[in-house]
This record gives sequence, structure tokens and C-alpha cells, in this order.
Amino acid sequence: MQLGAVFPQLESGGDVGAVRAYALGVEEVGFRHLAIYDHVVGADPAVHQGWSGPYDVDSTFHEPFVFLGYLAAITRLELVTSIVILPQRQTALVAKQAAELDLLSEGRFRFGVGVGWNAVEYEALGEDFSTRGRREEEQIGLLRRLWTERTVTFTGEFDRITGAGIAPLPVQRPIPVWLGGASDAAYRRIGRLGDGWFPQVPPGERLDAALATIAAAAREAGRDPSAIGMEGRVSWGAGGLDTLLDHAERWRNAGATHLSVNTMGAGFDDIDDHLEALSAVADALAGG
Repeated sequence: MQLGAVFPQLESGGDVGAVRAYALGVEEVGFRHLAIYDHVVGADPAVHQGWSGPYDVDSTFHEPFVFLGYLAAITRLELVTSIVILPQRQTALVAKQAAELDLLSEGRFRFGVGVGWNAVEYEALGEDFSTRGRREEEQIGLLRRLWTERTVTFTGEFDRITGAGIAPLPVQRPIPVWLGGASDAAYRRIGRLGDGWFPQVPPGERLDAALATIAAAAREAGRDPSAIGMEGRVSWGAGGLDTLLDHAERWRNAGATHLSVNTMGAGFDDIDDHLEALSAVADALAGG
């Protein structure tokens, strides 16, 4: 089970020194990958009355392609988006950005995507919130063509390309696409299309049911369900290290191929505190 960390961007602000120290520290203590997730804009609760989303206009989010491009130059970590909200972005531009990041990281990029939940963000980016599931499915196939073919001609429901392609192509052809989502429709899409997935539920009956749906969809599509990776996530909370390690073991027993450790919201004062917690986790799991 490959161990990674979730960058605590909500608590890092715009401090570039903290970004560098965190990434180098994560690598130094033995983590294999670093994940970051995506929101382009936040809603202003003063305008959107009754706003109940977990993030708003004051929540700090780095732009993932630019952020990971910087890390590609200073670390050897696998770089992961978990997730980028794919349907609110232009497909050909995403293909180009992802290919560039894969080149800069020498093939150390894993592209996690999802459909998101924030209609305010879709409006700001000029995309249709109501068709996001169908659009993501079409985009994944088109991305893979753009990453592997010199020239592409494609006419779909949402995108049209006539005899065009990106150059240079990425190192990985195609780049691995991992999916998020927490609905039966999302699980079926993962089974049909995903190289891996980021569960939104913990190990237990709901995860088992999701895995069964994914496996059935994979078999129907002629794919091997065992080839689909799974990245669990554990968070540092009130129970401290012991509780986190118990949750990590549950993910291992559930068949997770990857595990990310999240320290956001743990009450740490600075990056050094985050790194100290991650070091304790890495040492404990290495000795387990």
C-alpha cells in the first residue's frame, strides 16, 4: 500500500516557502506521493444566502497544475490530483496541461478527476453543471486519445476536434486517470473507465457495495476489476496516531493500493507540526 500525503492548502495560505518545506519534508520522511485537490473559485456567502458548502470565497486553494509543476522540479514524489473537477474545464486545454505536467515530472503524474458539487464554480467557468456526469465520461475517452495520438478528429455531445493534436505527447501514454464520486452512476463510470478511484466512504458495508458495483461494471466493459487501484484516506483527528493507524489497517484489509494521510483540520499551528505528525505516521507504518 503506497503512502502519500494531502497538502494542507486550506491552512498554508500563499506562503511559497511553506509549500517547498512541506513537499521536501514529506519526501524526506518516506512518503511516495503528494495529493492536492481543486477549486477554482469560492462562493461569497454574503451573496449566496444560505450557503452551506464546506468552502467559500476565503478558502485557500492552489491551482493544481501550476502547483504540481513547481513540485515536479524540486521532488521525486508521484504527483496526484485528488481531484480536479474535469467537466468545468476545457478538455483539450486539460489534455495539454496534464501532458506538460507528466513531462516535467518524468511520468510521475496520476490524474484524479471528478464532477464536483459547486454550481457557483461551474457558472464562473462557463460550463453546464447539469450535464457534468455525461461530460466527464466523454472527456476521459477524448483525453486518452489526445495523449496517445498525433492527430485527433472527434465529434461528441460536448467537444469537437477536427484534425488536431497536442505536442509533445506525455511520457505516460495515456496518463492514468483515477476517479472520485459517491453515487451508483459514478461507481459504474469508475468500473468502465477508471484506472483507479478515490472512495468517499470508509471501509465497511458501503465500501463493499461500491466495490461490487465497480467490479460488475468493469466486467461488463471487458475489464479486470482487480486492475483498478483504490486510494483510501485517513485523517489526523482527536484519536491521534493510534486511531489513524487503525483506520489505515482497515484500508489495507479492504484492498487499498494507495493511502493518503490528511492533516488539515487537526489544529496544527504551522507546517512543521504537519510534518511531525506525518513523520510519526510513516515511522509507525514502516514498522507495522
